Amino acid sequence: MKILVKSEKTRKLVKDYLLIILGDFLLAYAVIAFFQPHNMVTGGVSGLAIIIADYSAHIWVEIPVWLTNLVFNIPLFIIGFLVLKGESIIKSAFAVFFLSAAFYLVQFAPVPPNDIVLSTIFGGVTGGVGVGLVLRATATTGGTTLAGAILHNTFFKHVSVAKLIFAADALIIVIGLVVFGPMASMYAIASIYISTKITEAVLEGMHFAKAAFIISDKTETIADHVIANLDRGATEIKGRGMFSKKDKNLLICVVNTKESVKLKELVSEIDPTAFVIMADVREVLGEGFKPHAG
Repeated sequence: MKILVKSEKTRKLVKDYLLIILGDFLLAYAVIAFFQPHNMVTGGVSGLAIIIADYSAHIWVEIPVWLTNLVFNIPLFIIGFLVLKGESIIKSAFAVFFLSAAFYLVQFAPVPPNDIVLSTIFGGVTGGVGVGLVLRATATTGGTTLAGAILHNTFFKHVSVAKLIFAADALIIVIGLVVFGPMASMYAIASIYISTKITEAVLEGMHFAKAAFIISDKTETIADHVIANLDRGATEIKGRGMFSKKDKNLLICVVNTKESVKLKELVSEIDPTAFVIMADVREVLGEGFKPHAG
């Protein structure tokens, strides 16, 4: 039993590090191939690195993004190891140092056509997937994320980590606005929006489903037909209608998108007066859907 548990932990650890490696490469490609050529500062240390690279190229020699990422994150992780605890800080350290390596390596990768609109879209998508994969591995790419966690744990316990991260990223975006002007900043903000949505999709899953909440006097009959015709389970909850002041039964059933149409037809045939609420569900774990394994 202990061997099986250890083997499962090892498998998950290997999977996490593979996710970090893939996520780092995607994020690095987004920054180098899509954002940097158009001076799009999307926040974080990578955004600061784009500013430094452009500024240094005009006064002396260009300081590469990978070097700035490494230099800024080393002191952050030294503080992080002292302030923060847990396995995630080790994974995050790996993620940051590998990201610096990825920034260096993707410089030699093919660069897509120089179109700022396409770069905004595909940079947001690629970067969003990359960040999402790293976060799924319970790690971070360091930078403002790690800075926010450190500030929260040391000086600003009354302020949420999310707000501190937002403040740091906003400051970097404002610097980008001053340096590169409003046009590049507007495209950068659009790309941030796309990236955020894609990251959420990666974290929450793409296994879309529908949750049906059915209020009816014939919930038992409906449940029997759902089990027989859709091969789905259902849960009945006892309730009370506050308008009618009568006892009511609430049936909860989760189905995939295709089955939702059949479910509504089934309910309508059995009880045309039934009250049905259909809600979008991003991810469902359990029998008949996605397994719980990480």
